[in-house]
Amino acid sequence: MKVVSIVGMAGSGKSEVARVFEGAGYARVRFGDITDEEVRRRGLELNEKNERLVRQQLRTEHGMAAYAKLSLPKIDRLLEAGNAVVDGLYSWEEYTLMKDRYGGRFAVVAVWASPETRHQRLAKRPIRPLTREESRQPGRCRDTESEQGGPIAMADFTIINESSLEALERETKRVVAALI
Repeated sequence: MKVVSIVGMAGSGKSEVARVFEGAGYARVRFGDITDEEVRRRGLELNEKNERLVRQQLRTEHGMAAYAKLSLPKIDRLLEAGNAVVDGLYSWEEYTLMKDRYGGRFAVVAVWASPETRHQRLAKRPIRPLTREESRQPGRCRDTESEQGGPIAMADFTIINESSLEALERETKRVVAALI
């Protein structure tokens, strides 16, 4: 059984790629769900400010591999029945934890889109949209605060997502087929 982690900057298309993997039979784990669940558990409004606070606190408590550590039990359960796709891999520490744990069963797919394309998508997304100006504000700019460079550089596959959803789906299906 395989674990495939999707890595990419905000707005690159990670969740769309994960959906294609789901359609191919992979069970999905979204690291961001941990933040959403913790925000709700604390009785806070689900917004960028509270999500950021929770992310920082979880990483302070569990280290930079927090999301991978907290997801391992779920991933292991899913692997008993089949393959798993992880939507979001946010740090080098998460990458190394997953690589050490799953070895040759672990693969990384990087999804790349230019900053201009990503900013346009972020402004249009239905959940937590960000204008170009908002996405560049301190505390909101995941481009400059991201720890994803290492995992992106170490990706086993890279998907360029600069055109249509259909093209992204075709390229993702090619990657899924290569992983069989």
